[in-house]
Amino acid sequence: MPFLEAVRLALATIRVQKLKSFFTLLGVMIGVMFLIAVVSIVEGMGRYMEEDFAGKLLGVNTYTLRRFPDIQMGNTTEAQWREFVRRPRFYESDADFVRSQLPPGMRTAILSDNFVYAASPHNRPRQVMAVATDGDYFTIKQYEMEEGRAFTRQEADYGRPVIVIGIETAEHFFPNLDPVGRELRIAGIPYEVVGVLEKQGSIFGFSMDNLAIAPFRSPLSRVTDPRGDIEGVIVQAGSEAQMYEAMEVTREVMRGRRKLVPAQPDNFAMETSESALQFFAELKGRLQVFGMALPAIGLVVGALVIMNIMLVAVAERTREIGVRKALGARRSDISRQFLVEAATLSLVGAAIGIGLGLAIARVISMVSPLPANVAPWSIAFALLVGAGVGVTAGWYPARRASRLDPIAALRQE
Repeated sequence: MPFLEAVRLALATIRVQKLKSFFTLLGVMIGVMFLIAVVSIVEGMGRYMEEDFAGKLLGVNTYTLRRFPDIQMGNTTEAQWREFVRRPRFYESDADFVRSQLPPGMRTAILSDNFVYAASPHNRPRQVMAVATDGDYFTIKQYEMEEGRAFTRQEADYGRPVIVIGIETAEHFFPNLDPVGRELRIAGIPYEVVGVLEKQGSIFGFSMDNLAIAPFRSPLSRVTDPRGDIEGVIVQAGSEAQMYEAMEVTREVMRGRRKLVPAQPDNFAMETSESALQFFAELKGRLQVFGMALPAIGLVVGALVIMNIMLVAVAERTREIGVRKALGARRSDISRQFLVEAATLSLVGAAIGIGLGLAIARVISMVSPLPANVAPWSIAFALLVGAGVGVTAGWYPARRASRLDPIAALRQE
């Protein structure tokens, strides 16, 4: 029997025996459905973490010199935390010294941030993420203005009380008003709003638009870090290679400044998007393995069901097999026919499972903060698995059909 004819016969069987075919394909459908759904969610989370989470928080080709890592994915032991707390604090003088030693062309900005209460005459007080910074902060973060402007370098050097706010901050404190030129108070000190950032969105439910950014030399730095220290310094290079070169320079400068001998570990941290996501990369790998192992149960069940159905088909079509053998069909012809039928049944189940898996992933991304990103390789892999399950399940029934004695088969009623 030609290949296409075997496929046509398998599809006709599905069409005629709808209920039987549904239960035949159910195991493969469920297995592939969960495979696609889990892989899509894991891939979506990976892209979300790399592009949105780390990209927005840390920036491109950027590292932050800190006392200890700011992004920790639950892999910090109590002993490590105690070591972090014992580390020396960062001060503006440390940032200035590091800046002076960096290769030319680096963008830098001091970082000092904290949640503080802000107030305006137009609405009730609420907390905002206040950032005291200088230098190239707006360029590093790739912030664009919805209204107004960023504060100038001269305003930053003189510590003028001007402030740039996020769109959520603007909507809360200045409802139905143009916030540019108006007054926002933080810790009782008035700041003139000079700009409003474009909408940044949120990361795992944390709003990136509830911001208030002022010059580091303004009074805001005494509110964000009352002890006089800073969170760290952000450095951005023109390329990844330049970033790692600058990191090596920074490490040498800081170790020398803190008089660390070669045997002593660093008592500071340099955080990049790659280092921040190292734990998540390991977690992503485990989730992918788990996401493929769990549907394997459904695929095994589906393979057993298809095998049983194909054995029944062999028994029902014994006389047909005998006629074909009497007319000259070889064992390979009979075997190929049943293998193609089994693979077609399994592929149809896989195709339905892919559609259901994509639908589940989309629904989950719509009703929860979990994003979903369909990986093309997962669809190809699912189809390959579907075909493999069909061939594996159909091998024994095909072998049994091909070995039937034509005379005995013709006698079969």
